[in-house]
Amino acid sequence: MTVGRKEAARVGRARSTTAAELGRIGLELFIERGFDEVTVDEIAAAAGIGRRTFFRYFPSKNDLPWGDFDAMLGRMRAHLSDIPADIPLYDALRAAVIDFNTFPDAELPLHRQRMEVLLRTPTLVAHSALRYQSWRQVIADFVAARLGVAADALQPQTIGWACLGISLAAYDQWLAHPEQVLTDLIHQGFVQMREVFCSRAVPGDV
Repeated sequence: MTVGRKEAARVGRARSTTAAELGRIGLELFIERGFDEVTVDEIAAAAGIGRRTFFRYFPSKNDLPWGDFDAMLGRMRAHLSDIPADIPLYDALRAAVIDFNTFPDAELPLHRQRMEVLLRTPTLVAHSALRYQSWRQVIADFVAARLGVAADALQPQTIGWACLGISLAAYDQWLAHPEQVLTDLIHQGFVQMREVFCSRAVPGDV
C-alpha cells in the first residue's frame, strides 16, 4: 500500500495500529482537557493517523471511551451460556457481572479513567444509554431462557435493570473511593440487594 504525501509527512507519534492504543490516547486527552474540548482531529494527530483512519476504528468520538464493548458483550453472553443449568439464577448473574467487570491490575488505572469519562461527562449520557440497553439485553436474554418467558417480559427486563443498577452503583463508589476493590463492591451490591428484598440472606454470603 502506498502512503500519501500528507500521511508520510506527518511528524510526531508513530502511527497507531490498534483500537486499544487509539482508545488509550483518546482517554489521556479526555482526562487532561475534558471530553468536550477534544476533537477527533486532535486525537488522530496525537496518534499519528489521519481522520479517516480514526473512523475505521470508531464510528464517532462518543464510541471511543467504550473501547471494544461489543466484543465484551459477546464474551459475557458466552460466559452465561456456559453456566450449568443447576446453578441458581442469582449466583449465575452475580458471577457473570463480576467476571465482566474483572480486569488485570495493570489495566485498572486506565479502566478507572475510562469510567470517569463515561460516568462524569454529561455529553455521553444519551450515547451511554444505548450501550446500557445492549448490556441489559444480554442479561434479559439469559434470564428469559432460564424462566421460559419472552426476553421483553417484565421479569427479565426488571432483572436486567437491577444488574445494571448494581454495577453502576459499584462504579460510583469505586470512583469516589479508589482504595476499594471494584469486584468486591459488585459482590456486596448483589448480596445487599438480596438482603433488602428477601426475608433472609443465605448465611456466609457477606
